[in-house]
Amino acid sequence: MQKVVNIIKHNMKWMILFICILIFLSLTEDVFEQEIMQGDIIGYQWIANHLINNHITPIMKMITWFGSATCLIIITVLLWILIKNKRIGLLATINLITITVLNQVLKFIIQRPRPTEYRIIEESGYSFPSGHSMVSMAFYGLLIYFIYKHIKNKYIKWALICILSILILSIGISRIYLGVHYVSDVCAGFVVSIAYLIVFLGMTNKLKIKI
Repeated sequence: MQKVVNIIKHNMKWMILFICILIFLSLTEDVFEQEIMQGDIIGYQWIANHLINNHITPIMKMITWFGSATCLIIITVLLWILIKNKRIGLLATINLITITVLNQVLKFIIQRPRPTEYRIIEESGYSFPSGHSMVSMAFYGLLIYFIYKHIKNKYIKWALICILSILILSIGISRIYLGVHYVSDVCAGFVVSIAYLIVFLGMTNKLKIKI
């Protein structure tokens, strides 16, 4: 029994990658069949009924900015300037460029139109998978990995990890709230980036890039 547990622990990241790919393919199949999924309807209705009001909208616009190209580029530049280990800035840059290109390729292949029923802000381009959600998960997820590896104080470490995890989730919710993405767009963006990060970090370790 212990041997089975050890095998599962050793291969956990690849099991997660496989599950994420299956979820993405399932969502993509529904999109290709031009289905508005029940989860899309339920998710947006819940947000509309419980969250949308004039006080929360400015907060959601601010949260969504943290997933914008402008914000992520600023953070990347700050990593180059403020952190002595330039490999971190380099990997953050490569990661940001790669995940952005991957998102655009997937959007071009799938070509799902954005929701039209209700929008608080205007966005151009295709909807699936959500760019803000996908890029934020990959970018801030990599920052979480850096924090886990380098910050020794466990209280600061886990506080920052929790803050960034909440930020990632909040960015996804903000895209649904603002009416520019379906729930399935956000979920797809998240699972693709989780799978991508596993591969990205695996390649980093294989190439023995010390960070």
